Amino acid sequence: MAYFAKLGTGNIIERVEVVSNDIATTEQAGVEFLQNLYKDRAVWKQTSYNANIRKNFAGVGFKYDQTRDAFIPPKPYPSWTLNETTCLWESPVAYPTDGQIYKWNETNQTWDLQ
Repeated sequence: MAYFAKLGTGNIIERVEVVSNDIATTEQAGVEFLQNLYKDRAVWKQTSYNANIRKNFAGVGFKYDQTRDAFIPPKPYPSWTLNETTCLWESPVAYPTDGQIYKWNETNQTWDLQ
């Protein structure tokens, strides 16, 4: 199966659709199928669960960054920064590796035990 993300205003993902590989033999073939299906000229970009293309699997609310040719999730906290290699957000403090479950505390910029 092939997956396609519909870009809305500001390149924000509005939906993700599945298209059979028999139809989506190329990205353009998948885009044309969806445009014909919905009878519009919406912009669609192929996405991939295994991140073979466009860095991350697109989800509703993600943004397509044309310069990076990548899907970027919404920024979870103001203090987090974008990793240019993965196009994922990273906290200013590394997540603890002690096997416990933590939640980010933006006020203190710490990982707090849940």
